[in-house]
Amino acid sequence: MFESAELDHDISKAAFRVQEARLRAALLNAQYDLKQNGRFAVLILIAGVEGAGKGETVNRLNEWMDPRHIEVRAFTAPSDEEAERPHMWRFWRALPPKGKIGIFFGGWHTQPIVERVLGRISAAQFERRVSEIQRLEEMLCDEGVLLLKFWFHLSKKQQRKRLKALAKDPQTSWRVTDFDWKLLKLYDDFAAVCEPFIRETSTGEAPWIPVPGADPQYRYLAVGKTLLAALRERLDEKPVKRLPDRNPPLLPAIDSLNVLRALELDQPTTREQYRNEFKKLQARLNLLSRHPRFRDISVVTVFEGNDAAGKGGAIRRVTRSLDARHYQTVPVAAPTEEERVQPYLWRFWRRLPRRGIVAIYDRSWYGRVLVERVEGYCSEADWMRAYAEINEFEQELAGHDVVVVKFWLAISKAEQYRRFKEREKVAFKHFKITPEDWRNRRRWDDYERAVCDMVDRTSTASAPWTLVEANNKYHARIKVLRTLCEAIEAALKRAKKKRKKDRTKGR
Repeated sequence: MFESAELDHDISKAAFRVQEARLRAALLNAQYDLKQNGRFAVLILIAGVEGAGKGETVNRLNEWMDPRHIEVRAFTAPSDEEAERPHMWRFWRALPPKGKIGIFFGGWHTQPIVERVLGRISAAQFERRVSEIQRLEEMLCDEGVLLLKFWFHLSKKQQRKRLKALAKDPQTSWRVTDFDWKLLKLYDDFAAVCEPFIRETSTGEAPWIPVPGADPQYRYLAVGKTLLAALRERLDEKPVKRLPDRNPPLLPAIDSLNVLRALELDQPTTREQYRNEFKKLQARLNLLSRHPRFRDISVVTVFEGNDAAGKGGAIRRVTRSLDARHYQTVPVAAPTEEERVQPYLWRFWRRLPRRGIVAIYDRSWYGRVLVERVEGYCSEADWMRAYAEINEFEQELAGHDVVVVKFWLAISKAEQYRRFKEREKVAFKHFKITPEDWRNRRRWDDYERAVCDMVDRTSTASAPWTLVEANNKYHARIKVLRTLCEAIEAALKRAKKKRKKDRTKGR
C-alpha cells in the first residue's frame, strides 16, 4: 500500500515557494469560510512512521493558517484520570466544535497498534479495538465531521537515514530518542500490523491518505493541497435541507400488544412494607458503595419514564442511600449552544464518572430516540442510526467495568392525569407541572410507540432495560433500589474474578 509513498518525490525550493504562496492564501480563505459557515468540524488525524515529518508539517499548517482556530492535541500514554474511563473518552472530550479544525497526534489508532506490536494485547483484542475505531469514525462522518487521516510514510532505509540526520545535527538531535531507535528495530513488526490496520480502517468516507515523508517540500504541499481540496469541496456544496427517508418503517405489533401494555402497573406495596424494605435496601446499597472492590468499577444509572412517573422521587431514594462523595447527578435538558456544535453523544461522554462513583442521569442519551424522534427535532435517519450508536456507547462502558443500569418508570395515562391535577393543586408541586407536560400528554401514543422501539432495540445483555411499574410509588422505589443493588453485586463478583485472573497471569 505504500509503494508510491516510498518513491523519491522531490520538489525544488523555487517551485515550492511559488506554490506555497498561492496555497497559503487559499487555505486561510477556506479556514475563515469554515469559521463563518459553521456547518461542520474538521478533524485531522496525524499518524505514521517516526521521523516522517509529522510535527514539522503540522507546524507549517499552523504557520499557513490562523492557529487561533486550530486545536492541536497530542495523546501520549493515558493519565490516571483517562485510564479510569473507556478508551475513547479522552478523544471525545477533545473533538473540535463546528467551524474549527482539530489536529490529533497519536489518536485512537496509536495505542492499539503499539500494544499489538509489543505483544501487550492479543489478536482478538486488537480486532475489537479496530471495530471500535471503525464505528467511531463512521459515526463522526454521519454527524458531518470532515475527517482527514494522513499516514506519513518512510521506507526502512529512509527512516534510518532521517533519524541519523536528525541525531547528527545539534539543533535537532533532541528530537531523536532511544524509543525512536527501538521503533526502527521493530519496523518490520510495525509494518505487519499497520498495513492490514490501514486497509481495514480506510473507508469511502474517511480513507487513509499516504504522505511521502522523505522530502519536506513535497509533504507540506501534499497535506496542504489535500486539506484545501477537501475544505473547498465541503464548503462549496449546497446544504441539503433534509435527507430523503430511505429507512424501512418500524411497525407496531399487529395485535397492539407491546412491552408497556403487558405490564401490571398497579403493584400492591403498602407504606409499612415500603418503610421496612427501604431501610434494608438503603443499608445494602450504602455498604456496596463502600466495598473495597467498588473502587474497581463505576456505575451509570439512567432514569427515563413518563412525565410524573416518579423519576425524581426514585433518584432521591438512591442518593439518600449513598455518601455524597460517591455519586454525581447529571440532569439532562435541551442541549446548550456548546453542545449543539458537537456530535450528539459528546455531552454524555464528557460526564462519565471516575472509578468508585455512581453517576445518576435524570433523562439521558435516549432523548434522541424519544423526544427528538416524536417532536421531529432530528431526521428519521438520525434517530434510526442512534440505536446502534447508543448500543456501541453502552458496550464500550460495560467493557471498561462501568455498570450500566437503565430504568423506564411506567404509569398509566389515567394515573398521569391524576398526578398532573394534584400538582396543580398543591403549592409546593406547582413547579413540577408545565404547559409542555400537558402538550406531551397529547402525544401519548407516539411516545409509547417510541419507548417500545427503544426497549426492543437497546435492551442488551450488557445494558438491559428494567421496566418499573410505577403507579404505586412505593413499589417503584423498592424495585429501583433492589435492581441497582443486584447489578452492583454482580459487578463486584466479576471484579473479584478479574483480580484473581490478573494475579494468576502475573505469576
